[in-house]
Amino acid sequence: MRGNNIMGIIFSNLHEDLISEITDRRTMGAVPFGGRYRLIDFPLSNMVNSGINKIGVLTKSNYQSLIDHLGTGKSWDLSRKHDGLFILPPFFNTSEYSNRLTTLNSIMPFLKNSSEEYVVISDCDTICNIDYQDVCSKHLENGADITLVYKRDQIPAKLHDPAVLSFDSRGKVIDVLINPDITGSCSFYMNMMLIKRELLMDLISKCISKNTLNFKRDIIQAEYQKLNVYGYEFKGFAPIMTSMGDYFNANMQLMKNEVRQDLFRGDRPIYTKVRDDMPTKYGLGSKVTNSLIANGCIIEGEVENCVLFKGVHIGKGTKVSNCVIMQDTKIGAKSNLSYVIVDKDVVIKDERTLVGFLSYPVYISKESVV
Repeated sequence: MRGNNIMGIIFSNLHEDLISEITDRRTMGAVPFGGRYRLIDFPLSNMVNSGINKIGVLTKSNYQSLIDHLGTGKSWDLSRKHDGLFILPPFFNTSEYSNRLTTLNSIMPFLKNSSEEYVVISDCDTICNIDYQDVCSKHLENGADITLVYKRDQIPAKLHDPAVLSFDSRGKVIDVLINPDITGSCSFYMNMMLIKRELLMDLISKCISKNTLNFKRDIIQAEYQKLNVYGYEFKGFAPIMTSMGDYFNANMQLMKNEVRQDLFRGDRPIYTKVRDDMPTKYGLGSKVTNSLIANGCIIEGEVENCVLFKGVHIGKGTKVSNCVIMQDTKIGAKSNLSYVIVDKDVVIKDERTLVGFLSYPVYISKESVV
């Protein structure tokens, strides 16, 4: 299957309530991650690396920073005369984007005017590096109508309406349970699918006409017995942002070499908007251990087990450990931070102490002064 026979759809706003502290002033797709990336970089790069060159990004509100980040799509080689990147905000009002089905129905003209045979649909709150060409190959091999990407693991505690899948020996879906009472490991849907464009439009129209508006219940669960629905198991690193703790832990996991090798592959790089900065400066007496440090930082104190975004300043005599410090934040001298998430452009003055816990990191909102 050729990449140019597939189009991509990315939901940038779904599940923002789960990390509402960070998404209060930005959409889910614009949430910073890993020192230099935004969450949308991962699904966008996955599609581009799979040869998909027509991608629509659905967004509802708070999308100023998202548009600023994406621009024309040049960083992902999507600035094109034909196809490329399409930002799809509400055409009339945000109630159209109240759930997955009404959102897809609102972009029906975009789907109808496209010529690609297949559609890859993805959320942007799952961080992973997936090869959609492999998904497509399995889809064709199985003669599938729909292929659902799933992960075998314990369901994240706050995941919205998780869909648990059961399969026969060939990998065909034989049962779908929505929000079941299951403990332990199971096969749950990762909100990524491959489907024929015409079939998707038919299913959307059918649900809208019946006023059945739950995507998982009224399409996946209702149709799996009528259609050839198969699963594709993703076995790599794939945390889902269902809480502030999940977001914090996902950043901390990047300290592990095997995680970085799985997520940031040389053959399938993660692209992002480039900001030119000077190299990081390390002052006399500074100390950095087991941390990810972006360009443009000035470090005069001690940094341990941290993710520092671009332009962060750590003052003299200050110690930060197990923290996520976002872009252009300034931390004064002789301060102590542990298990803290600090948003962009924050000023933390001299001799401040902020301590959270692994299960409950402290969050400092954007542009705050502490």
